[in-house]
Amino acid sequence: QLQLVESGGGRVQPGGSLRLSCAASGVTLDHYAIGWFRQAPGEEREGVSCIGSDGGTSYARSVKGRFTISKDNAKNTVFLQMNSLKPEDTAVYYCAAGLWSSCSTLPGFYDDWGQGTQVTVSS
Repeated sequence: QLQLVESGGGRVQPGGSLRLSCAASGVTLDHYAIGWFRQAPGEEREGVSCIGSDGGTSYARSVKGRFTISKDNAKNTVFLQMNSLKPEDTAVYYCAAGLWSSCSTLPGFYDDWGQGTQVTVSS
């Protein structure tokens, strides 16, 4: 059974950087699309970025140019490098997996979810 564990969240000042990890166990991610989502208090879950098993990527307009998604098949882990962080990036960040070659930033595309990691951007 696929399990996903996010890590790397924390508190950072505006303009700072964090790298989130989404480590998978139970299955290999070779054939999975992985999405990163975030949810701020009182807000709907928002798609941030995704990477397909075909290597294709997609980013939300709000993070394009600042965030980079990557995948390390040897480590069975997907990363989200977040640079130039802004207070509006504050949220719980989740990763999710779906057995697809392409990817989507729509939550319904994914079947398995991690528990989330908190990211707080504040001075």
